[in-house]
Amino acid sequence: MQASVFIATSLDGFIARPDGGIDWLETDAAPQSDEDYGYAAFMDTVDCLIMGRVTFEQVLSFGQWFYGDKRLIMLSTTLRQLPDAAPGTVELYSGDLPELLRKLESEGHRRAYVDGGVTIHSFLRQGLLTDLTITTIPILIGQGRPLFGPLPGDVALKHVRTTDYPSGFVQSVYEVLGR
Repeated sequence: MQASVFIATSLDGFIARPDGGIDWLETDAAPQSDEDYGYAAFMDTVDCLIMGRVTFEQVLSFGQWFYGDKRLIMLSTTLRQLPDAAPGTVELYSGDLPELLRKLESEGHRRAYVDGGVTIHSFLRQGLLTDLTITTIPILIGQGRPLFGPLPGDVALKHVRTTDYPSGFVQSVYEVLGR
């Protein structure tokens, strides 16, 4: 089963401000356009999502549900029930990540979209990610929540492709080879 990341970072490697804010995604450095940077094509290959609680709560705050009827597993070790605003396609999970992937695969899932900083770190530390799509936005925010954190060892990646966009965004895709 594939476990894939599709995420944007600032040029200095942050996915959010220290308070979790992502307002920098809508600045002059990130001009508004009809370009989706491959997101729709990526989502067409995904049959479920695995997302951390903080990211899930942020998505709920947008007021629009972007994932249609795709199954979403929200990870939390503190919540015992889903928020009332959660769509019916959302499930709560607090167990072992390798076991979650085995369960999803046994149920016929082939590719999960893994989202949220802590969740991405956890999957990467456990050697569970298969690929990373990282879109770099030309802005320096100076501090914040980094995409990557400490790892128990090196993680080898194979560069698949890089695309540069007229907006100044640069998107690189990597296959995770492992540790």
